[in-house]
Amino acid sequence: VTHHAKGAPDWPPRKRPRSTLGTSKSSQSKPSSKANMLRGRNSATSADEQPHIGNYRLLKTIGKGNFAKVKLARHVLTGKEVAVKIIDKTQLNSSSLQKLFREVRIMKVLNHPNIVKLFEVIETEKTLYLVMEYASGGEVFDYLVAHGRMKEKEARAKFRQIVSAVQYCHQKFIVHRDLKAENLLLDADMNIKIADFGFSNEFTFGTKLDTFCGSPPYAAPELFQGKKYDGPEVDVWSLGVILYTLVSGSLPFDGQNLKELRERVLRGKYRIPFYMSTDCENLLKKFLILNPSKRGTLEQIMKDRWMNVGHEEDELKPYVEPLPDYKDPRRTELMVSMGYTREEIQDSLVGQKYNEVMATYLLLGYKSSEVSGPVLRGPWAPKERPRGFCPSPSMY
Repeated sequence: VTHHAKGAPDWPPRKRPRSTLGTSKSSQSKPSSKANMLRGRNSATSADEQPHIGNYRLLKTIGKGNFAKVKLARHVLTGKEVAVKIIDKTQLNSSSLQKLFREVRIMKVLNHPNIVKLFEVIETEKTLYLVMEYASGGEVFDYLVAHGRMKEKEARAKFRQIVSAVQYCHQKFIVHRDLKAENLLLDADMNIKIADFGFSNEFTFGTKLDTFCGSPPYAAPELFQGKKYDGPEVDVWSLGVILYTLVSGSLPFDGQNLKELRERVLRGKYRIPFYMSTDCENLLKKFLILNPSKRGTLEQIMKDRWMNVGHEEDELKPYVEPLPDYKDPRRTELMVSMGYTREEIQDSLVGQKYNEVMATYLLLGYKSSEVSGPVLRGPWAPKERPRGFCPSPSMY
């Protein structure tokens, strides 16, 4: 934390640029051979010049950073709403570009109901467009600001989804490294969607990671100490902070400045609110353990009593990804009627090309909210939010 000249956070924290949707991914996407007239205009090099990018009609800006913005858009062939992250590659150095492409690579392999889904990657010489699932309910952070803490039953429903998604990442040897309430989104049905894989990385047991990143109030003590780490254990600590935040509406570790926050995290002491159940308190103790090797794994935590209250017949278990459905006759016929060939549909899906063909097929099978903006809006003033303390590859 202290050893990041470039990435050290300002304190007190400033309000960071808001992103209402996930993060980046990349790979070349060429327009399909036929029926281009049917499918919207050609890609614009700048979102400001034309209201269309590929098959997407851009509606409004919903997030902004130094080198990127996120726009709400509508896929003209299916009518589905999506979020398009537009990244100016010319502003990124080679190290940031490398991180951006890693983020894209990671997002391509993630397929979980509680993780923001990537649909399409459009790349031009100067710009990368990432077309993603749009979570119309906004951030859990804003939900807590508006509504206060959650009752434990509601917190449990959300937290089961969060743990399921993060455990799924860990079983794919991916660590998120920036889990916080601002990166947990809600869809129209109030389901969790984990976003922003800008700091994520692949990990291998036996090979330590040494990049210190994340948001200070959610960061594990070993990050403040500059120690190397395996990966999953830093996410586990952050999940403990998230559980505390959902149930209490406040952070377990806070301070007037970074030094004070660091001292509190390294002490590992936090206040248990009077209304918190004993089961919840016991679960927190499995997450917020100073010694990373003693922290529970998410497979162990899934069996915890609090996690399964009211779900006795349905104990939380690791998510099993269904086999991909590449031969849905309904979607295939619809796409053939749009001018796509069966061959290019199969080729795009089997090759996981993340091009306009694959995106159209995925979106036809997607339940997407028709709400045209975040549902959780209100007259409240959002709290100041700490910024991450490593240079971000994309948004910031």
